[in-house]
Amino acid sequence: MSNAYDVIIIGSGPGGYVTAIRSAQLGLKTAIVEREHLGGICLNWGCIPTKALLRSAEILDHANHAKSFGLTLEGKMTADVKEVVARSRGVSARLTGGVAFLMKKNKVDVIWGEAKLTKANEIVVSKSSKPVVEPQNPVPKGVLGEGTYSAKHIIVATGARPRALPGIEPDGKLIWTYFEAMKPDFMPKSLVVMGSGAIGIEFASFYRSMGVDVTVVEVMSQIMPVEDAEISAFARKQLEKRGLKIITEAKVAKVEKGANSITAHVETKDGKVNQITADRLISAVGVQGNIENLGLEALGVKTDRGCIVIDGYGKTNVPGLYAIGDVAGPPMLAHKAEHEGVICIEKIAGVPGVHPMEKSKIPGCTYCNPQVASVGLTEAKAKAEGRDIRVGRFSFGANGKAIALGEDQGMVKVIFDKKSGELIGAHMVGAEVTELIQGFVVAMNLETTEEELMHTIFPHPTLSEMMKEAVLDAYGKVLNA
Repeated sequence: MSNAYDVIIIGSGPGGYVTAIRSAQLGLKTAIVEREHLGGICLNWGCIPTKALLRSAEILDHANHAKSFGLTLEGKMTADVKEVVARSRGVSARLTGGVAFLMKKNKVDVIWGEAKLTKANEIVVSKSSKPVVEPQNPVPKGVLGEGTYSAKHIIVATGARPRALPGIEPDGKLIWTYFEAMKPDFMPKSLVVMGSGAIGIEFASFYRSMGVDVTVVEVMSQIMPVEDAEISAFARKQLEKRGLKIITEAKVAKVEKGANSITAHVETKDGKVNQITADRLISAVGVQGNIENLGLEALGVKTDRGCIVIDGYGKTNVPGLYAIGDVAGPPMLAHKAEHEGVICIEKIAGVPGVHPMEKSKIPGCTYCNPQVASVGLTEAKAKAEGRDIRVGRFSFGANGKAIALGEDQGMVKVIFDKKSGELIGAHMVGAEVTELIQGFVVAMNLETTEEELMHTIFPHPTLSEMMKEAVLDAYGKVLNA
């Protein structure tokens, strides 16, 4: 088999494997290099297995409130941490196996090992320093291995890893990253979660549902700092009702380790330091791109703040070399990586009509309880841009389906440009909003006007009706509130 390809992709996460599939569909001879797990972090340690954990937590929450639905459960519903984790890992294994199938189906060669760029169009693959350790993720049979490979186009899709703060580096035992938090061998009685972005809040929500005493420490003035302030405040109130302790405008200045516990020194903005002792600490202070040991420096590839610099089509400053996904910078989201990869490969293949991705139209979702989802500008950012805006809101408490579901705590918020009627932002908190947000994403991509949204018929009874009602509210026409 020749070691020469049209396209080689380094990394098989959502960005990498989707790009490989599209490349093969376009008739390009394609290979993908992976050092550890097909499917990358998302399928193995991120998006998918965390949702499996959160589903178990959701069912437990419902069971513990069965009486409010007129149901009686015999005995107390409890969680078996080993079985909860096993289910999550099984879900992950099923999907990573699916990636192996898709590579074979699309005739994409899988090269197993660690890639290093020697030229813009050449890599050397060496034995992986990260051997697969999980039995459900064996190295696929028939894959290629160590050697030198060339390609007309090489795409770096190596993803990102947890960022560590100096002096509070994760040790895998007392200080966890999402790796350890996803596979606990016991259920701690107490946790400190450092950081309240999507990763931190999702784990805080999961462990709280499991009965753990959870304290979240966030350096910014609001949790989920990228979200609209009003939505964030609503989510915080609901999380605190569930028993989470949340400290904002504070930082973990130091962590002392005990034999089987940690003591976090939490410094607030007024300079006071409080000590919080817990079984474990989860470090969720963001992620950083995997740009090391790839040979980027020798080739003169431009990087910025730990990410590879690209144009709107994934091109780096070195001809023939591209980057997509987390390694190419924020927003560090799986769906952004997939779309970015498709844009990149279609541009390489000369597909007509390819245009750069509009980052303002990338939705963000946090799968805590309650869920949070958004797209576009927050109210504060719209005002900062000098926009004259209309804001509409609609409460879950006024929606029949939400009340019937027992999920009457939530809000849909929309932001329109007053002059043009353009929808420039949509923000939601409450049950299933991560499924609803795409309706507004489609509307924004189609440049739908407020009038067209008002004339759209939404089915009844549904949660989606709140989307139309929020639009109506922005124009003083709300019907059910």
